[in-house]
Amino acid sequence: MTIAAYNPRHIPEGLTGLFSLALDLRWSWHHGSDSLWRAIDEETWKATHNAWLVLNSVSGDQLEALSNDEGFQALYQRQMESHRQFERVNTWYSDECGGELDNGVVFFCMEYGLSESLPLYSGGLGVLAGDYLKAASDLGMPVTAVGLLYQQGYFRQSVTADGQQLEFYPFNDPSMLPVSPLTDADEQWVRVAIPFPGRQVRLRAWKARVGRCDLLLLDSNDPRNEPGDRGITSELYSSNPEKRLQQEMVLGIGGWKLLRQLGIEPAVCHINEGHSAFAFLERALTWQQDHETDFETAHLATRATNLFTTHTSVAAGFDHFSPNLIRLYLTPWMDERGLTMDQLMALGSSSGGHSLRAGDEGSVNMALLALNMCGRINGVSNIHRKVTQTLFQPYFPRWPACDIPVEAVTNGIHTPSWDSPESDALWTKACGQDRWLRPLQSTCPLASVPDSDILAMRQAQRRRLVHYLRHRLASQHCEHSPGNNRDAACGLLLDAETLTLGFARRFTEYKRPDLLLTDPDRLLALLNNRDHPLQIVLAGKAHPQDLHGKELIRRWKSFSCLPAAEGKVVFIEDYDLGVAAELIQGVDVWLNCPRHPWEACGTSGMKVLVNGGLNLSQYDGWWAEAWDDSVGWAIRPGATFEELSAGNEHDHSDALELYELLENQIIPEFYDVDTSGHPGRWIERIRSSMNGLTATYSANRMVREYVESFYLPMVAQGKRRTPALAREIVMVHRDIASMWRRLRFTSVEARESNGEQVFSVDVYLDGIPEQFVTVELIAEASEYGPAITRTMAMKHPQGGSEHSYLYECAVPARPEGHYTPRIRLRDERLNLPLENTAILWRT
Repeated sequence: MTIAAYNPRHIPEGLTGLFSLALDLRWSWHHGSDSLWRAIDEETWKATHNAWLVLNSVSGDQLEALSNDEGFQALYQRQMESHRQFERVNTWYSDECGGELDNGVVFFCMEYGLSESLPLYSGGLGVLAGDYLKAASDLGMPVTAVGLLYQQGYFRQSVTADGQQLEFYPFNDPSMLPVSPLTDADEQWVRVAIPFPGRQVRLRAWKARVGRCDLLLLDSNDPRNEPGDRGITSELYSSNPEKRLQQEMVLGIGGWKLLRQLGIEPAVCHINEGHSAFAFLERALTWQQDHETDFETAHLATRATNLFTTHTSVAAGFDHFSPNLIRLYLTPWMDERGLTMDQLMALGSSSGGHSLRAGDEGSVNMALLALNMCGRINGVSNIHRKVTQTLFQPYFPRWPACDIPVEAVTNGIHTPSWDSPESDALWTKACGQDRWLRPLQSTCPLASVPDSDILAMRQAQRRRLVHYLRHRLASQHCEHSPGNNRDAACGLLLDAETLTLGFARRFTEYKRPDLLLTDPDRLLALLNNRDHPLQIVLAGKAHPQDLHGKELIRRWKSFSCLPAAEGKVVFIEDYDLGVAAELIQGVDVWLNCPRHPWEACGTSGMKVLVNGGLNLSQYDGWWAEAWDDSVGWAIRPGATFEELSAGNEHDHSDALELYELLENQIIPEFYDVDTSGHPGRWIERIRSSMNGLTATYSANRMVREYVESFYLPMVAQGKRRTPALAREIVMVHRDIASMWRRLRFTSVEARESNGEQVFSVDVYLDGIPEQFVTVELIAEASEYGPAITRTMAMKHPQGGSEHSYLYECAVPARPEGHYTPRIRLRDERLNLPLENTAILWRT
């Protein structure tokens, strides 16, 4: 396969625009062109929803005939004009942001879930990255994304008759994927190389067009590489640490080199998880070389515009690499860049620079490396922010978890990618055709939509889901192992009028996909209630190494084969974006029941909002922010972050609550109809959910929040960090560090005044300028009141000591010992304590 394969010369002159249309993944969410691809090759389009494959599957003769077909030409010209208008129209970014990010944002991620036709994803992280890119395109954000082009990607799944998961790894033929070789001005394929032990690894570059954004993908499968190196980008999330490190080097180091080779100097570098942390390092080292500075200065200058988003809820989820492995693979690159092993270990290992010592067990933690190289860090929900503060507290000695500088941007989903044709028509009628391209106002008049329209939408969606499930079960060869009833195994007992519950997630222990199986007899009673029946559709994969996750699939498969459950519970194999879209558009209730608080965000439930589906979810992640009694149901509402230490002790009580919600609220409400046959309370809940939550939990809102609250302020700070100022800050804080260990509290006194306590604190600063410190009085929350952090005012220097100062403040009276003074750094040029963790408490 060569670049010539991507030359549109084989397309008739009158249809050459098909080439660019097919390579723009906008067709994966903007369905105006569906009729065009269907007209070219309906069978291929229906089977793959891959416009590029459609274009490459038809003969030249057929294209020639279409070029002379007046009806097709009219359809083609309409789509070309629509695309031209899309490229010309003003956007939210062009109208609201004044070009402040014209150098653009680069976004790094290990996986991207844009379409089932581009299988470079495994789950929520990739789908979030894909939805981020699509929303950035809608809003006109100048974003360039960087990832890897996997030869196999994540595995494909099949499940045997007895419930055993089988994994398959089909080859991703790049010529059949909607990507093209990235070429330079001379139409040469762009390649980059990174140093490995004793060799250079060559990387080919590909481009996927995502509307207004580009996704650049690196591929090590160059014939000139050694066989082992060609396999670096073979599969997603290798369990081999050596290959995993190689992949993260290719992504971070190779990705930044590619940007440099293309002349892309972004205003902001945003990494999605710590896998890409080497990009921050390569960026700093490149800046150091360009400006002829030392590494400390380059580190400080560049980190101001580095954003690190983490989705991880447990420390074990962070990638760790041994010093020996790091030394083996990174030494050639570090030698080339002038970076030492001590410097790298100081940034990425809790053992610091001492990790060079023989026998030291310290490892490089990629999340810690990202933390030490970024200017800001965020979790992906308010609860996840607290979880992340706890995870990173060990790296902020003597700082309370609540002061760890983690922020939160709750994830959102790209609404146009997930809405059904029926819901799209309803939203268009109520709010206009371009509603998802700009901020959607909460006043969108869904309140005026008749109950009958909402009910008709839901009934049509459920009918379509049942039709899809029967077709899918047939493709799973249901007739080969029909169990007790062939019709049941093939979905013929599924009912388009029955309450349909959906669960589709990664099958792993903490997500508790078996919570409904806690009491099988109770569940069977729900499924077989003659007047108020329930049916369940499930999908999901277990990681190939997760034996417990595989056992959870086997348990559900076994349960679904019971005579009393057969045909009422179906498992759809090979969960991917295409399956997800069908399920979230058709189910009535989406179940999500992870162990609290391990759900970083949980975006799967957001996808049902636009379609009128309702959520039955653990009070965690986004649902803890969104839930109230009018929009859905919560398991253990009001659960606190502090329940983290409870482990699995709530599993039984959560299962009981899940059954009670289904038995006493959800199922009766669904079937409670008025004299006109409308379930009025259910429809009102749908209306409240759609109207109140859809816009808030959209990627449109998420991207705008990143722009307004992160990118723009970070760029403003980064512009101030010139080489000269960065060097000055480094020198100042180097001096402060040399004196910090000699700071002390000379005396602390408290007196009563007008019902308050006035604290006087005498501190010795050892020559640190007073403007670089803040003295605070701290009290934890107790029965005497909430937590207090009060800044103390400097009253005057103390006589008799050149570096002593008196600080005072008044606070509400509390018993002795409740207030503690502390000294921390103050420097408005830095993000503290992220960029300097120095703090002193009076013991």
